[in-house]
Amino acid sequence: MLSKPAPALPEVRQVKPGDTLLLCRCGRSSQLPDCVSACPGALALSPEREQFLLLCRCGQSQGLPYCDGSHNRPAEGFKARWQRFWRGV
Repeated sequence: MLSKPAPALPEVRQVKPGDTLLLCRCGRSSQLPDCVSACPGALALSPEREQFLLLCRCGQSQGLPYCDGSHNRPAEGFKARWQRFWRGV
């Protein structure tokens, strides 16, 4: 029996003032969410406060480098979305 490859789930990254990130916005980086080259579309981020970011690792998000949930199939209604979140479906 063949198993499906694990989905590329989003990365939760804690950033702090003084950090400098170069994040991919085109989805072609081999190291998503980080941009490994000096791509002209890269997002240079220097946070002013400590925070958590939800970053896309699958490259399907419409708002790269941030995850918008595009890696999941659509869910109808709040209950279905909530169950998917907790069950990891």
